[in-house]
Amino acid sequence: MPSSTTPSSTPSTPATPPSPGPARASSPIDAVADRYVDTIARLDPLAATSMGVPGHDHEMTDLSPAGHATRADAARAVLRELDTTPPVDDVDDVTLAVMRERLGLDLELDEAGEWLGQLNNIASPVQDLRDVFDLMPTSSVEAWENVAARLNALPGALAGYRASLRAGAARGRVPAARQVAIGATQADELADPASSFFTSFITGPAVDAVLDESAACSLVRKELEHGAAAARSAYAELAGFLREELAPHAPAADAVGRDRYALWSRYFLGADVDLDETYAWGLEELDRVVAEQESVAREVLGPRDAGGPDVVARAVAALDADPARQLHGTQALRAWMQETSDAAVLALDGTHFDIAEPIRALECLIAPTQQGGIYYTPPSDDFSRPGRMWWSVPAGVTEFTTWRERTTVYHEGVPGHHLQCAQAVHARDTLNRWRRLACWVAGHGEGWALYAERLMGDLGFLDDPGDRLGMLDGQRMRAVRVVLDIGVHLGLPAPARWGGGTWDAEKAWELLRANVAMPQPYLRFELDRYLGWPGQAPSYKIGQRLWEQTRDAAVTARRAPGGAGGLREFHARALGLGSVGLDVLRQTLA
Repeated sequence: MPSSTTPSSTPSTPATPPSPGPARASSPIDAVADRYVDTIARLDPLAATSMGVPGHDHEMTDLSPAGHATRADAARAVLRELDTTPPVDDVDDVTLAVMRERLGLDLELDEAGEWLGQLNNIASPVQDLRDVFDLMPTSSVEAWENVAARLNALPGALAGYRASLRAGAARGRVPAARQVAIGATQADELADPASSFFTSFITGPAVDAVLDESAACSLVRKELEHGAAAARSAYAELAGFLREELAPHAPAADAVGRDRYALWSRYFLGADVDLDETYAWGLEELDRVVAEQESVAREVLGPRDAGGPDVVARAVAALDADPARQLHGTQALRAWMQETSDAAVLALDGTHFDIAEPIRALECLIAPTQQGGIYYTPPSDDFSRPGRMWWSVPAGVTEFTTWRERTTVYHEGVPGHHLQCAQAVHARDTLNRWRRLACWVAGHGEGWALYAERLMGDLGFLDDPGDRLGMLDGQRMRAVRVVLDIGVHLGLPAPARWGGGTWDAEKAWELLRANVAMPQPYLRFELDRYLGWPGQAPSYKIGQRLWEQTRDAAVTARRAPGGAGGLREFHARALGLGSVGLDVLRQTLA
């Protein structure tokens, strides 16, 4: 939740979570956390829709400085209430530790003015105000009335966002010029009547299937048209504001500096890491993954072709040219995603994980946007909206290869994000609503998903050399992110093999091109993302590192001599916690 000073008291070290048993009675601390979910939903209706909390789909979040201040005040009030509410069991101990850590960091970022200046190419209000419509129900007249109301409220939200950007600029929190330009371009796309998402969203079969020709439905259609036009106009106004008012004050440098980066790193990881040591580890990890990838590439090529330089590039070319690994068109891609996901659920349930019935449903979809990237959205609280894996395919991209993306399905689906997030939503006998629906720590979530990719390789699901090379391709990219992100934002020295001197966008681009086998449009999007969202991208690989360290310590400590159930037990206990900061995870499971 974009709001949040320092914790009102020091988090206690949580104890080991209880073993499965009778349903746990809700505690006074659970009541505080549950009420806070209602507060979040009231003050941030976009978050309510994301969480699947009903009753707010027709409302819009106040993105002005006053809106941020109100949400910060609510977080402070909850921390004060928690200070006077004693825990009754181990579950409460974890809740206290997580809420104090999360809300405390929200407030640190609020006091530093960081929430005011949010603008990048993937996760800022420019995208959030459009993306929320992907999650809104559309199967009834009332649902389309909610869509119309929110569309008509969107100009007010963007006006508040512009006010926050102005306030952030007054405090020296101006996004880099690169991000301002990208935001303006994205706003242009949403403002264009011919190609805007808002134009296509309110027309077509999905609308016609619900809205008939009655007078009442005709009125809803008019409100939808008015709202879509208002949204397009508001984005046009935003594009002009970004170019004409904000851009002249935007710094050319992409780097945010050590102090700001350290704060964002703690936010995304839920852990305090030594950034210089982590950067050095990132360089070592990149070399290790490259060596492993070269070994697997030789398996792909076979003994006759495995000699000589550029073995990975030649293996990638061979895999891309293999007709058995090709998919033609987005519908074939969607069908393959669904088939691969369903097969993973079937194979893992009852063997390596226990997957409850509601969690077995994962819907694979092609996203309505064309910005690139693959992402997951969790189920609603009652599972009426299932977990979904979305693939945002850039315009003109029609050919896909399975070898590179099988590991991605495991990352976004099972045992990755879907198992992790849906398991938390399902754990209503143990977790309060805030822990099930509202808490998300990127390093925990993305670290688990990357851990899950490597786990699937260890369990034999990536024994095909091509699929394993795809997993390593992803691991290599995530190692690059650690080096690139920390190196650029902290202004660290670049190794001679990557140009020497100080890391900057140009050196980062060469590092990406040399190590990541992606089409150039994807790579450009990725680089812009890292430059504009400091600390988030490294949370994947650093999170995986901390997950593996926690697992190794916990399994070693708990496994009886000769026992064989340690890993499955660890996964069940870890996923049963929901999303927590990685320091809390380690303390709880040690």
